[in-house]
Amino acid sequence: MGLGCLPERPTLARPTAYRPAYHRPGPLGTLQTPLSLAARYGHDGLVKLLLELEDIIPDMADNDGRTPLSWAAEMGRDGVVELLLGWDEAKPDMRDNSGRTPFSWAAGNGHCVVVKLLLGREEVKSDIPDHSGRTPFSWAAGNGHGVVVNLLLGREEVKPDMCDNSGLTPFSWAAMNGHGVVVKLLLGREEVKPDMPDDSGLTPFSWAARNGHDGVVRLLLGGENVNPNIPDIDNRTPLLWASIRGHSRIVELLLERKDVNPNISQNGG
Repeated sequence: MGLGCLPERPTLARPTAYRPAYHRPGPLGTLQTPLSLAARYGHDGLVKLLLELEDIIPDMADNDGRTPLSWAAEMGRDGVVELLLGWDEAKPDMRDNSGRTPFSWAAGNGHCVVVKLLLGREEVKSDIPDHSGRTPFSWAAGNGHGVVVNLLLGREEVKPDMCDNSGLTPFSWAAMNGHGVVVKLLLGREEVKPDMPDDSGLTPFSWAARNGHDGVVRLLLGGENVNPNIPDIDNRTPLLWASIRGHSRIVELLLERKDVNPNISQNGG
């Protein structure tokens, strides 16, 4: 059958994929530029090629407010980060919709090389909190990245005991998630208060007991300034939390202590 025998088709608009559009759907549904995607996946050569275009906008954000540098920093693409920082008008401290900077993403994911690259820029502030009140240091501590935590502890502007919007300190986050190395690093710091309760009254020790991190519980029990008997706003002590969650080893550890009261009951219970 010749082409003339085919029925006429309605004229269709040219698909977006064939237009030289800057924004393309990203893997998570975000609208990302080709540069943003190349940066995210660490394609150094492609990033370099795109940066040579006269009309390229290297800091164009997607619909989450994430720039190519933000994605490269999160993924630890240090070669791409160097290329993007080499652009004359780079804004390395640009915040996304959640208030996080490229530095926050790099620190929170433990990318030490990227952290150092960003710290080399004067305009990068290493202690900017995001919209939840969490700083890059808080993210690094909460995710157990001891090398980055140790690096940031050496900077005067970093406040290792800064609370977020829920009253959680970096120490609380580390204890909550069972990161013993970070807990040990922070436990020896004068400015860190190991018994600081959050807005619900839970101390770092309570979080460790509640979540079943017996290694962190042991570590904290060996500390001089840790009270294992502090109740939260519902009068639940670490012992009560461990009992509720069924963490028998932690219950045993606490019952070995003379300063732990096994008879405290929670409010309404």
